[in-house]
Amino acid sequence: MQRRSFLRAGTAGAIGTVLGGSGLLSWSPRAQAATVSHTYYITDGLIPQPDGVSVYFRGFSDSSGGLQVPAQPIIAREGDTIRVTVVNTLSQSHRFTIDGVVSSSVSGGTTRVVQFSAPSAGSYLFYDSTSEPYNRLLGLHGALAVMPASRDDELYAGSRRFDQQYFWILNDIDPAWHDRLRQNRTPSTPFVPRYFTINGRSGRPPGAPGNGDPDIDAMHAHDTALHGQVGDRTLIRLFNAGLAAHSVHWHANHVEWLTQNGVPRPDVWEKDIIYMRNNRGTNDVIFPFDRPPDAWPPVTTGAYPMHLHDEMTQTAGGGLYMFGAMTDIYFE
Repeated sequence: MQRRSFLRAGTAGAIGTVLGGSGLLSWSPRAQAATVSHTYYITDGLIPQPDGVSVYFRGFSDSSGGLQVPAQPIIAREGDTIRVTVVNTLSQSHRFTIDGVVSSSVSGGTTRVVQFSAPSAGSYLFYDSTSEPYNRLLGLHGALAVMPASRDDELYAGSRRFDQQYFWILNDIDPAWHDRLRQNRTPSTPFVPRYFTINGRSGRPPGAPGNGDPDIDAMHAHDTALHGQVGDRTLIRLFNAGLAAHSVHWHANHVEWLTQNGVPRPDVWEKDIIYMRNNRGTNDVIFPFDRPPDAWPPVTTGAYPMHLHDEMTQTAGGGLYMFGAMTDIYFE
């Protein structure tokens, strides 16, 4: 792990440190349960899209003066107490919801502490369920990873093992809906997504403005693009916050498909394409950094894409190819 710079979670209740606000997580095991605390500020603002159009969003942000979409994720372990302070800087009421775990309302201009016991080991989407699905689509969503109590390299007790983990949160954006919701009005037109993101970013192909900028280019974002050497094993916690279903396609190697919608699969299939259900679908997979079997001559370094096998997601603004939900996989 010396080739990457990131911090580790402390033993007394910090969240797992995350690069770039969402994605790559490091976890230090500890013998005792702890209280894991985080503060989110519900904020709003405009975020420019690849074609230059600024679109309205709301987010669970890390400061009252910023806008963060998606939220910085939380990492805990079974047995922990999770304490989330939600500061609602907006005038409307919002909620902090994890399906089957907790749901708490926060009135406009107020603060609420949401405390709950960590659920069983796995991957969970948290989101604002007020006026569902509108606030979720606007960006009020994030993710929680719960580690098994006994290990730091398994998704759940007895699962296949990994040595690093990422969050990938997919979303699709209809700017007409976002603008209507900015006016606190219900959308009155069919949902027509024009932008598709992974961890709040889209691809910026070579030669395009922003190419290589990790703040906006999903193919170079430190928390999104996979980095590893032959022998590494990377857990990817996949979430779909949007309304469109997707087929996630990895190049270089097949992934090991561990769970679907929170349920461990009876058989771990090795697949290059995984179906991603819309409206809060989840999957957990391991990408093994094995030598790509189809490469000739054999290679141990190089870059390979991950994209979605539904053509609309590879575009933005109705036709900008390679500006959609995609990232890269780097063998180093």
